Amino acid sequence: MDRCDACDFVYADLPTAEVAARMRTFPAAYRDRLTSHDLTAVRTRPDPGTWSALEYACHVRDVFEVQNERARLALTDDTPTFVPMGRDERAVDRRYNDQDPIVVAAELEAAARALARTFDGLDAKGWARTGIYNWPTPTERDLAWLARHTVHEGLHHLRDVDAGLR
Repeated sequence: MDRCDACDFVYADLPTAEVAARMRTFPAAYRDRLTSHDLTAVRTRPDPGTWSALEYACHVRDVFEVQNERARLALTDDTPTFVPMGRDERAVDRRYNDQDPIVVAAELEAAARALARTFDGLDAKGWARTGIYNWPTPTERDLAWLARHTVHEGLHHLRDVDAGLR
């Protein structure tokens, strides 16, 4: 996957030098959405098959944490296989929609900052390190792709949050 037709994100359009700065924009954007609406609004699912704004924010927080673990693993191990994060299972097991939006916003900020620090530290050799990414099919991906994919996740799901809050 190098492009998202749903949100028009093109991976190659994001230089690796800009990834960390983009990561640092997410906390304020998600915090704004989670705190500028009442609790009922952030917990309401637009339809049974679509997550609430809070559930999407929890997912993004967890994506940032998992991607940081994966990046750090790829920096120490040669072409590790990344364990799937179990996105749907996490939402249920961690009761995403019952979490406190203020706490989620703070945790998302911490995860985004930690991942941005990891990306800040990469040189050309670091960006070229690889791992086996299991989505959509098992494929060897470099950290440049992983970073761009993570920014895409943050942007794409911010659109989902906005749609759910309308």
